[in-house]
Amino acid sequence: MSIQLAVFFILVGVAVGSFLNVCIDRLPSRKSLVTPPSHCDSCQRRLGLLDNIPIFSYLFLRGHCRYCGARIPVRVLLVEFITGLLFFLAFWRFGLTAQFGITAFWCCVFLVVIFIDWEHKLILNIITYPAIVIAVVILAVHTYGPGIVFLPPQATLINGLVSGAFLFAFFLLIVIIRPDAMGMGDAKLVALIGLISGFPLVVFSMMIGVTLGGIVAVILLATRKKGRKDVIAYGTFLGIGPIIALIFAPEILNWYLSFF
Repeated sequence: MSIQLAVFFILVGVAVGSFLNVCIDRLPSRKSLVTPPSHCDSCQRRLGLLDNIPIFSYLFLRGHCRYCGARIPVRVLLVEFITGLLFFLAFWRFGLTAQFGITAFWCCVFLVVIFIDWEHKLILNIITYPAIVIAVVILAVHTYGPGIVFLPPQATLINGLVSGAFLFAFFLLIVIIRPDAMGMGDAKLVALIGLISGFPLVVFSMMIGVTLGGIVAVILLATRKKGRKDVIAYGTFLGIGPIIALIFAPEILNWYLSFF
């Protein structure tokens, strides 16, 4: 692995993380991602170059607006750091390949889903619908494209469609039976997870997400920070599963195939 390229992609990831923060801030309220330019939500002052340097601006300003002193959400720092880390891990796993780019892209999509659902309890169609279309196109090119091989052999269009359809049907049943427990956003999200993961990766993706969600739910209920009737952002935890599964796909697949 080239150290120079690794550092480069970390910086790219951090910069992309800054854009993901814009998506997280603006998509729930259907605001443009382009206009207005970056500004303080409290005083509406337009931010300068020194206010927009990913990670460093937050640390230098100690998490506060330079102009009005309003607190900047720690999520801004967290998203930039995590995105840089995930870009590094994806490059470390797959090198300068198409699989690296595809994995990094899906990490970005799920990060936006994770934090929007955590903050707003929403899984937006404006994210899941285009993502499903993109996933189908990628899998179709991989499966049927002449001589184009850039994903694991298990990642076929049929595998993804069957996995996604099964998860969607299962979660749709939960939504019908227990509408207070799950929403249609969760059903669409797991359809996307099944589509891009395929079998057997989808099993590990869901195990990670469901386990994390269950643990956090129990903790919140036990500490009385949430009641039984309160909404818990399960999409946040479901979105973590495919990120881990995609980055460590070779190890997971080799472990699974070792049983046969």
